[in-house]
Amino acid sequence: MHAEGLAGRRIIVGVSGSIAAYKAVLLVRLLVRAGAEVRVLMTEAATTFVAPLTFSTLSKRPVLTSVATEEGWNDHVELGLWADAYVVAPATANTLARLANGLCDDILAAVYLSARCPVLLAPAMDVDMWAHPATRANVARLESFGNAIVPVGEGELASGLHGAGRLAEPEDIVAALERTLAAGAPASAAGPLAGKRVLLTSGPTHEPLDPVRYLGNRSSGKTGAALAAALLDRGARVVCVSGPAAVLPHAHPRLTLVRVQTAAEMHAACREHWSDADAGVLAAAVADYRPAAVSERKIKKNPDDPHGGMNLELVRNPDIAAELSAAKRDDQVVIGFALETEDAVAHGRDKLRRKRLDAVVVNEHRRDAPAFGSDDNAVVIVRADGTERSYPRETKGQLAGRVADALAELLGARQG
Repeated sequence: MHAEGLAGRRIIVGVSGSIAAYKAVLLVRLLVRAGAEVRVLMTEAATTFVAPLTFSTLSKRPVLTSVATEEGWNDHVELGLWADAYVVAPATANTLARLANGLCDDILAAVYLSARCPVLLAPAMDVDMWAHPATRANVARLESFGNAIVPVGEGELASGLHGAGRLAEPEDIVAALERTLAAGAPASAAGPLAGKRVLLTSGPTHEPLDPVRYLGNRSSGKTGAALAAALLDRGARVVCVSGPAAVLPHAHPRLTLVRVQTAAEMHAACREHWSDADAGVLAAAVADYRPAAVSERKIKKNPDDPHGGMNLELVRNPDIAAELSAAKRDDQVVIGFALETEDAVAHGRDKLRRKRLDAVVVNEHRRDAPAFGSDDNAVVIVRADGTERSYPRETKGQLAGRVADALAELLGARQG
């Protein structure tokens, strides 16, 4: 990969104790190839997975594993001032907890507390550890300090389980680092949305039926991730409320990522952030209904009735788009999304009217041209002023740019 933006940059890579530490070797190699000057810090636990000699050979610099060594004192303050960026990869649950609470018992944490540069944290742990409320709270606290969290991947984990918690690929960490350094100070952003605060929703919601089952949909989060990138590229500050999507926005200094599972959680997060927003772009595929009751145990089949069915009572979820639009100020704009399987534009116009949206992005899901999970799409942007613009099938990144530009036009007309 080409990472021209890292040439001459001074990067600290902190490695904590995880089986994913082998990916940090690849990360350091990519950074050195890109022309960066790299210093590697390791926790004691990390050295049981990868030998420090491996990192020192790649970085051409000594690897630090302790604040105090037989050779002398390692100046963590000097290191914190030296770096242009500090990347912790992998960041284990233990490391996240220590950093979130200011514990300073190793070189990695000492340099973190001394760093004046952007900090990117790339978590890696098992699925249940990643989902635990303690970890979620630590991640939220670290984000509140201004640290960027590189989204975890989803797939097979070292435990044999399948789910979220994989360390991001080294190429994705490098890309996130490039964007962070290129962005500079968040306040200096330029573009048609500079200074604007956008509330973005993304991905599906999962409505639990019992401890192992849920009602959901096939939304991948690709559109939401593309929208976040397009909005950030145009200078906006973005709060992205994402359901359990397979694809999450990349880390960025002006991005706040809020992870939720259910429609009720997404509704609460949107209510919390709406008053501070200039606009809402509501791309999430929110479940319209949820089970009326959630079983505390796995629902079992009745072995005495092999042909029997099950009646499932559903109740309505909050209508986030309608509620935000009803509560918007005169200077706020709401763009909704309408995914249909037939008469898409007609249904989109109806949704625009009923929910009093400023615009709706209409797309159609067909078997031969799916919207969910694909890398491209075709949409029609219908505006409340009667304007309709059709865009043929193109990448979701290109379409996200169309939506971001439409938002800039609407905000300019509303607030200008």
